[in-house]
Amino acid sequence: MPAAHAAYPDKPIRLIIPYPPGGATDVIGRIVGQELGEAIGQTIVIENRGGAGGNIGAAEVARAQPDGYTLLMGALTSHSVMATLEKGKLNYSLENDLTPVGIVGSVPLVAVVNPKLDVHSLDDLVKYAKANPGKLNFASSGPGAPQRMAMELFKQIAGVDIVHVAYRGSGPAMTDLVGGQIELMTETLPASIGFIKSGQLRPLAVLTDERVSQIPDVPTAKEQGLTGFNVSSLFGVMAPAGTPPEIVQQLNAALVKAMTPQAVKDRMLEQGVYANPLDVPGSKQRLTEEIRLWEKVIQDGNISVN
Repeated sequence: MPAAHAAYPDKPIRLIIPYPPGGATDVIGRIVGQELGEAIGQTIVIENRGGAGGNIGAAEVARAQPDGYTLLMGALTSHSVMATLEKGKLNYSLENDLTPVGIVGSVPLVAVVNPKLDVHSLDDLVKYAKANPGKLNFASSGPGAPQRMAMELFKQIAGVDIVHVAYRGSGPAMTDLVGGQIELMTETLPASIGFIKSGQLRPLAVLTDERVSQIPDVPTAKEQGLTGFNVSSLFGVMAPAGTPPEIVQQLNAALVKAMTPQAVKDRMLEQGVYANPLDVPGSKQRLTEEIRLWEKVIQDGNISVN
């Protein structure tokens, strides 16, 4: 190992969060930063670089010195969608300019409807949508959001025509969904669970391999016979491409150590995140799968950012 890397890390590490303070990525990033700092024995300095749907912060890390001192707290599902949806407009490549340090975990998505809609399962929804093509509307928190893409995937799997209505964030979308101005949505569990528990929204399915502990009575899409309708919002740490493999490995080992204790997993779960840290090869494979999934959905559906 070169002498320059022997003492890594010998100064604070920047963790860039590509969204404003207060959102899911920011909350997760601050937990990750604190725990990673303790595990690797160095201060992690959090910097919020919001804008352009996470692309400004991601591009800054992509251009940074590949020395292990500038990292990205990535909302990897969103970045994977944008890699295809904004192709030619981004000034960085997710696959070529960044490298995974480690997947941290994922936030489950859940399909929910306004209770006024007489639909109680995914099968009901498919039947209703086929009988009423183009009459149902689904909300999303933005044109490139995982919430939108999950519904686009559903439309392709089920062969139904449901109209997309984009909002500026989950808050306004949920307000109109609860108010009945719009019929359905796929939303993250943290954003929807309060409305589910109060009866203001009816959950149809969790979009995970297995049921989730917060709403154990809600079946998965797979249990209802809809194979492939499996979407969670993925989070992980990225480094600039060209970062020495031994530094990436050192960071990954610290990240896995940091995210494995039950107390940390419980803290993450309070934010709706199922912590499941992966090693470097597993993280690379998982990210590639995510990019290819949304590439296919966007191409097959001829989906644009508008």
